[in-house]
Order: sequence, then structure tokens, then C-alpha cells
Amino acid sequence: MLYHPEYAGYPLAVGGDPEARHGIVLTANYVAKKKGVKTGQALWQAKMACPDLVIVPPRMDLYLRFSSLLREIYGEYTDLVEPYGCDEAWLDITDSAALKGEGRKIAMEINRRVKKELGITVSIGISWNKIFAKLGSDYKKPDGITVFSKENYKEQLWRLPAADLLYVGRSTRNTLDRYGIQTIGELALADSKFLERLFGKMGLVLYSFANGWDESPVSAQGYEAPIKSIGNSTTTPRDLENNLDVQIVLMALAESVAARLRKHGFKCKVVSITIRDNGLYSFSRQKKLERPTDITNEIMTAAYLLFKENYNWNHPIRSLGIRAENLVLADVPVQLDLFISEEQREKQEKMDQAVDEIRRRFGYFSIQKAFVYQDKALASLDAQSSHTVHPVGYFNGR
Repeated sequence: MLYHPEYAGYPLAVGGDPEARHGIVLTANYVAKKKGVKTGQALWQAKMACPDLVIVPPRMDLYLRFSSLLREIYGEYTDLVEPYGCDEAWLDITDSAALKGEGRKIAMEINRRVKKELGITVSIGISWNKIFAKLGSDYKKPDGITVFSKENYKEQLWRLPAADLLYVGRSTRNTLDRYGIQTIGELALADSKFLERLFGKMGLVLYSFANGWDESPVSAQGYEAPIKSIGNSTTTPRDLENNLDVQIVLMALAESVAARLRKHGFKCKVVSITIRDNGLYSFSRQKKLERPTDITNEIMTAAYLLFKENYNWNHPIRSLGIRAENLVLADVPVQLDLFISEEQREKQEKMDQAVDEIRRRFGYFSIQKAFVYQDKALASLDAQSSHTVHPVGYFNGR
């Protein structure tokens, strides 16, 4: 909405290609939601519900840019900032109160600054634990501040639907509905052993969440990325039949993933691959790297090594994927290694950056590695046109 002022007042959604019937709605503004457009809905269904819906493509570069700008603002109030995806974060301002004021004052100041400096709105929840703080941030969207205290949470929060609680998805909600548990309060007062029988350990987690028994600390701001992985996969133009075929496709995927890492200032500490053969059998494997990297050749080398160690060519391959995981910020400090040439790594980094700039100006096919042209069909694959970005979840690292 900020970047399309011409659509002010229009029902607006972010999604894929409107002509592609398999595309879905990733999110929608409140005008569209009032007309029946829902997140996850097929684009053709959204158009049926709202014929005048305007659909724009996702802009992950913008989302991550604003995520970084928001974190700069948060960092002026506390170093205890824990990202939850690229558009949410927990802040622990306990030790900041003496200088910055109590929670509501800080929240109001952040709210005003985000509007003035970034031109967007932010909803803020204030509580003594992370679960209720997140509930508060969802309570008065798109521009509200909500306080759930130890004195008022039963009155205000327990009457909310159980589905509003973190990790109560559609299946869990349906199960709770069958047993007459529809609100957070009813979940909090349910028999914990009964919930454990229904959902296993997650039943006890939800019981604790509903009662506000979350004591997990807000992680200190460090070099963690606001997303946990960036990946790319492709169904190949033809079945892959030998190692050279695989190398060509893996190089295209490694280039696209590494370029996206560099663009957003991340490095990865783990590389994983996904393989699917023409019998539709698939599996994934991962490898921890010696040091964080965004270098194309290092990601490619790790991916190909994983492939050779785990595939025996019983069947031709139909689909390959590479994912960069366990992301950190690109300026993370690393321990130097006597047996790795830092000069050579710097040359590779500069070469990758030069390729990025050439492709940015003249397109993906303006520069390619010579060896991919050993197969023209595979060389025609534009792997940079599709990416998957995976958000950071509450249980990451726990």
C-alpha cells in the first residue's frame, strides 16, 4: 500500500500471477478482507469473492529492508530483540524502563516513530510474557497498543477464541471445538492430562500458553537473521540421468540462493538438498559448513557432496532443491583457518558480486558459467525467478 498510493481505498492483495489458477493470496488489506478475501485462498476464489481485487506480486526485498529498518529503531530501546519472522519481533524492555519509561510509553514512542520514519503502522502488545505480548500485538490491528497485565488478562484475554493462541492451527482448533473448548479461558481451565492425551506434549504447551506460564527469555540481539532459511527448487526441463546433469542444475540453484543471501546481507551455516526421482520418491539431506558463507561455489560444493553421498542412481531425477539454512547476518565474525585461503575466498566473493551486478543490469542470461552449456536444455533454466523464504518460528533453537 505504501508503494502503490494509486490503489488507496482499493481492495489489495499480495499474491502470484492472477492468470495462474494455482496462485494463492499471501496477504490482503482490510478493504479486501471485509469483502471476503482470505489469506491462503486461491486467486480465482479471491476474485470471485471480490471481482475488483487488485493483486500485486510479493516483494521480499522490501519486506527484509523494512525489517532491518524496524530493528534499527528497536535497537535504540533494548538489545534484547528476538525476531519472529521478518515482520514481528519480541522486545524485552525491562532494563530500559529506568531511562526510556514504562512499557506503554515506549510502545507509543515506537508506534509514532515507525509511522513518521517508515510510513507504515505497527501494532504492539505489552505483557509480562512473550505469548501474551504476541496476542496483544494481534488484538488491535493495524495500529493499536494493547496491554495484557497479570491483573486484567483473565477478563480481557480468556474470552478470546482459542484459535488466537500461538500454535492453535485449524486442526487443533477443530479438535478443541469437538470437546467444547472454544476460548483461551476454557483451554486454560481444561484438564492438562486430557490435553496431553489429545495432543501429546503440545497439549501441555498450549495449556501453559493459555495460563501465561511462558518464561522463555527474549534472545539478545546478535547476528541471527530475521528468517531461518532461503531455498530454491525446480522441476528440471528433462529428467536428470548423470552427475553432469545434476551439477548443471545444482549450480543454477546454488547461484540463485547465494545471490539472494548476498542481496539481503545473510550467510548460511547449513546447506541442505532435496531430491525427487521420476518415481516421485523424495528425501532431504543437510550438511553443516565449517564457516558461514554466501559464496556460490562453497554452497554448490556442499550441495554436490551431499548428492554424491546420498544418491545411487536407481532412477533418473525429476526435481532438485537447495536450501541455505541457519542464517546469520553477513558481518558475523568468524575464526580464521590456517588451511583455508582467505585471499581466494575474497576473490570468489568479489567475482560473485560482479556477476550479481551484471545480472541486475542486463538480466540472468547475460553471464553464465561455460560448463552449463554442455546441455542446452538445462542451461535454459532460470533458477533466479523462484525462491522460498522460511520464517523464524517460536520454537527455533529451543
